[in-house]
Amino acid sequence: MLKDKRILLLIGGGIAAYKCLDLARRLKERGATVRAIMTEAAGRFVTPLSVGAITGERVFTDLFDLTAEHDIGHIRLSREADLLVVAPATADLLARMAHGLADDLATTCLLATDKPVLVAPAMNPRMWAHPATRRNVAQLKADGVSVVGPNSGAMAERGEFGEGRMAEPMEILAAIEAHFDDGAAQLLAGRRILVTSGPTHEPIDPVRFIANRSSGKQGHAIAAAARAAGAEVVLVSGPAEAADPAGVRVIHVESARDMLAAVEENLPVDAAVFAAAVADWRVADASEQKIKKDGGGAPTLTLVENPDILASVSRHHTLRPRLVVGFAAETEQVVAHARDKRLRKGCDWIVANDVSPATGIMGGDSNTVHLVTAAGVEDWPSATKAEVARHLVARIAAELSGTHP
Repeated sequence: MLKDKRILLLIGGGIAAYKCLDLARRLKERGATVRAIMTEAAGRFVTPLSVGAITGERVFTDLFDLTAEHDIGHIRLSREADLLVVAPATADLLARMAHGLADDLATTCLLATDKPVLVAPAMNPRMWAHPATRRNVAQLKADGVSVVGPNSGAMAERGEFGEGRMAEPMEILAAIEAHFDDGAAQLLAGRRILVTSGPTHEPIDPVRFIANRSSGKQGHAIAAAARAAGAEVVLVSGPAEAADPAGVRVIHVESARDMLAAVEENLPVDAAVFAAAVADWRVADASEQKIKKDGGGAPTLTLVENPDILASVSRHHTLRPRLVVGFAAETEQVVAHARDKRLRKGCDWIVANDVSPATGIMGGDSNTVHLVTAAGVEDWPSATKAEVARHLVARIAAELSGTHP
């Protein structure tokens, strides 16, 4: 998708600038040509030498460079690109963009361009929440600038936590790929898709719970891909690490019973994708108070089975979606177990993967899956979770439209 695409990467002066080295590398791996402009402040965090070594191109920093500007280089740079990506987009850089300032090479290129612009904001949570920043972002969106992130998490400042972390390189890459995926917008137009994602937390007492290692990255990527394909998307998510995808209605839940209730409340849909790693069991009688160590040994926990969300929806008599897709996270005999699960649950497809610790899939950014259907097994190559999501969404669209052979 990115082969021969020309990306102009404008690196702002924030601690997240180091992530742009990974972003540039991943863009190059996918066949894109990457040129970089660094602000003066960006040079305090990464060097032109390191950026240039990864892009394989000269790095531009100076508006008044005699060599580059003899042919009005800032105009050429801004218009030879297919997409301008600003990362990290600091509060200062966003403000200068919103007000049309052009006092260095980066802002001059942004003002002179006639090409699309994508920004990845990164700043302290209070700066992100400040009314001035909110106005600037709103103005940029009104001007047609696309925004990815920011995420919530720990800040560089000690003890600071909140919304303001720059989106991860893979998230920015997914936004870039979505920009160039010209046909995606029509694949699921007029369709309603439900996706579940993340783990569930089953309480033991007010401070302890049973859970698993699911990050929610794959389920959230599927929801984002379905939205990019034009669908109306409802995402029912347990406590996931992944940021809520833009343009998607997100319902946050904790337990399996909460998730089932939210799913049933949002039927009917054309297709449902159950990517959540739902806990199989819960404590029969969770304590209302914290369980104390009293020297008498570990407490006895009686477990009961949680509701089977996939099976419940697959066997729904009146509101069963036309296409029901389940996930199977296995550590052995992956395809065999997935085939058995598809029959037991009554769903149409199972997306199976090996989540053994050595694979790094659980919580990682890549995935290797097998699509198990009534017709057989499709072994998909290893890919990023965003790429797996787009492939799955394309298959769902083909199935719903009747065009898949």
